Amino acid sequence: MSVVAAAWPRPDSLGERLLVVDAAGSRLSDRRIADLDRLLAPGDLLVVNDAATLPASLPGVTRSGRPIEVRLLAERGVALFRAALLGEGDWRTRTEHRPPPEPLAPGELIRFGGGELSASVVERLPVSPRLVDLRFDQSGAALWAALYRIGRPIQYAHVAAPLSLSQVQTVFGSRPWAAEMPSAGRPLSFALLAALARRRVRVAALTHAAGLSATGDVAIDAALPLPERFDIPDRTVEAIARARGRVIAVGTTVVRALEGAAARSSRLAAGPGETDLVVDRSHRRKVVDGLLTGIHEPGTSHFRLLEAFVPPALLAAAAGHASRAGYLGHEFGDSMLVFSTLPRTGRDETPRRQERQGAEGAGY
Repeated sequence: MSVVAAAWPRPDSLGERLLVVDAAGSRLSDRRIADLDRLLAPGDLLVVNDAATLPASLPGVTRSGRPIEVRLLAERGVALFRAALLGEGDWRTRTEHRPPPEPLAPGELIRFGGGELSASVVERLPVSPRLVDLRFDQSGAALWAALYRIGRPIQYAHVAAPLSLSQVQTVFGSRPWAAEMPSAGRPLSFALLAALARRRVRVAALTHAAGLSATGDVAIDAALPLPERFDIPDRTVEAIARARGRVIAVGTTVVRALEGAAARSSRLAAGPGETDLVVDRSHRRKVVDGLLTGIHEPGTSHFRLLEAFVPPALLAAAAGHASRAGYLGHEFGDSMLVFSTLPRTGRDETPRRQERQGAEGAGY
């Protein structure tokens, strides 16, 4: 069974559906995003990804004049970006139905915006000749201005119409690091954040370069998620250390950043880094207790990440319920709130249990 994809942003995020998966009580409950402040307890900590979404889809032409689409993955240095290359067509065609682009060797040029901007292939990555590092012919403010003039947000065929860049941002987006919207944070409106603050639920942020969902290239898609960079501020590490309740990641990117950083040493440390960690049922979490995320389908990397939080039988039941009950999937879809009882290592539990009693909702 599968869920139907949401085809467009909905006007009232607070009314969107929220499937609560309570591992402690082995039960599911149907709620709304507006209920989030009552589902969390005083002392809980939400950690969000404050990466802003890039205009990462760049239509261009090769030296031979053939159309190509460059989808930027991440900034790798001065004027240097990792990118995936797609052939002729646009978002209206499913990625797996897009023809591959012509092979480009190192040194070959791609031109954008009628020659306003160009980039040369620096390297083709071993995963696929369609995964490359590109160096643009401009840098700094001039490059960023050109990217925002020429580029559009990456989108897929399940969306009903062209998206504006403003439609793929969260309210806390800041640094333009994300290839695609860190969509788990999309329903968190200012009104809901204020309600959480009144509930004494704290919010902290990190920045993680959320990558692509799909490219249509079998080799690249099998390797997703690719290594991604992150930056965790000192104040977020301090907030986690002081948290008297649970640490709830808003999105799989936050899980990957926190658990990837913690895996590098005996304790979570602040600062920039890059992680190739793939979180699945074999991963022993050190930092994160729960997760607010989208509705993910079995077989995807996002769904496998949930297996680090929830026993397989309960997770399968949640997926089946979401499908039967008409939950919507993808970036504008409904949400899932997961509370885990699976073992986690790495932090002292004693002070964090003091305020866990008395919260309404799943298992409290």
